[in-house]
Amino acid sequence: MSEKKSLKDVYSIKTPEDSINLYRSWASSYDSDFAKQNDYRSPIEIAKYFDKYSNNKDTPILDVGAGTGLIGEYLKLSSREIDAIDISPEMLNIARLKNCYSKIIEADLTKRLLINDNHYGAIVSAGTFTHGHVGPDVFDELLRVTRSGGLFVLTIHYKLYKKAGFDKKLLEIKKSITKPSFHEVDVYGNNPDKDHGNDKVIIVVFRKD
Repeated sequence: MSEKKSLKDVYSIKTPEDSINLYRSWASSYDSDFAKQNDYRSPIEIAKYFDKYSNNKDTPILDVGAGTGLIGEYLKLSSREIDAIDISPEMLNIARLKNCYSKIIEADLTKRLLINDNHYGAIVSAGTFTHGHVGPDVFDELLRVTRSGGLFVLTIHYKLYKKAGFDKKLLEIKKSITKPSFHEVDVYGNNPDKDHGNDKVIIVVFRKD
């Protein structure tokens, strides 16, 4: 039986090891304890913006920090090839059961990925670029595995956009990408949590040049 977790646990993560430990014990009830209870909006918002900006060449898709496959559940309706990558094998086991993904990849995003250069046509991600999870340096590796013209649709926690250096990273890679567009959305729907219920993310959309 999994231990009851909360938003406080999510925001207390500091290292990849913390992520592994948290999601190991939370995976089986994550969708009900976190996503449903908090009306977690980021995955469906990513799917909506992906549909808005994508074309039929933006495939295969890599879902970065896929977790239990919440984005995959929405994107599978488009019948495109989607792969999932995450550091937590337990979360990926839940994602696998949803039959959303062509391939499941267990990997630490802060290290070089065992993926060929220029392989993916699109990168999507919800809830990965947030407190204690993954920082902006990962963008270099994601660009490497994405082909020219590939679409990126990512959430970045609004409090970390400048604090963690995502703004500086986007300037650093500006010659490798198209001009990003930015869209602020609520992370949660009807959430009574007094500390994080009103949190927002910035959805960043661009293409690799």
